[in-house]
Amino acid sequence: HASGADLGTKSGTSFAESYLGVVARGDAGIHAAATGGGLSTVSHVDYKAFSVLGFYAKLETYAYGN
Repeated sequence: HASGADLGTKSGTSFAESYLGVVARGDAGIHAAATGGGLSTVSHVDYKAFSVLGFYAKLETYAYGN
């Protein structure tokens, strides 16, 4: 990573998906990612988004820490 900051020893991921902008499922929140990775402190968060012409969309959250 470019900043040189310590990201921690653990990481977790969460995601949410949407179909046709009407039906959605999942939890892409920072808390969900931290819980999934067993983090007690979060030092950095990244996001990744993907969409196909409004038919399908996915948001992923990556949390790093200890």
